[in-house]
Amino acid sequence: MPGVRRGRILAGGLGVRYRGKAVRFVHNEIVRFAHVDAAGIVFYPRYFEMLNATIEAWFAEALNYPFEQMVGDGCGVPLIHSAVSFTSASRLGERLRFGLAVSEVGRSRVGLSIACDCDDETRLTADFKLVLVQLRPLSSKRLPDPLRAAMLNYLEPSV
Repeated sequence: MPGVRRGRILAGGLGVRYRGKAVRFVHNEIVRFAHVDAAGIVFYPRYFEMLNATIEAWFAEALNYPFEQMVGDGCGVPLIHSAVSFTSASRLGERLRFGLAVSEVGRSRVGLSIACDCDDETRLTADFKLVLVQLRPLSSKRLPDPLRAAMLNYLEPSV
């Protein structure tokens, strides 16, 4: 069962502050040769892999519920909705910073807002919805209270 534990937080740039508290989880990726096309820029499907790596790191480091434990528990968190805007190219060797915040928490699903930047230039923004499922038989499952509480630590404040 996952516990409540704080992950890494971002102090500036992509960071969101609410009552003095940063609420974005940060994951860094270096653009590797495997990520780029012949022009030397990130091939867009590779961004989805990086976004998934950010989500996987968030579950492991911030929510204390790594995917290997989740799968061992017979559960998963498939993506049920995605909307991504690509605003600028990323190049081989650059260090990308992915900042993740929670936009909503439902009975079995969580909405995520992820922004990627490099040297304070936005590269992409993404809105994802994931749903907690039991794998056999495949069906949605209520978010356990400790997991829900940990997710709420990253909830974006309403404007």
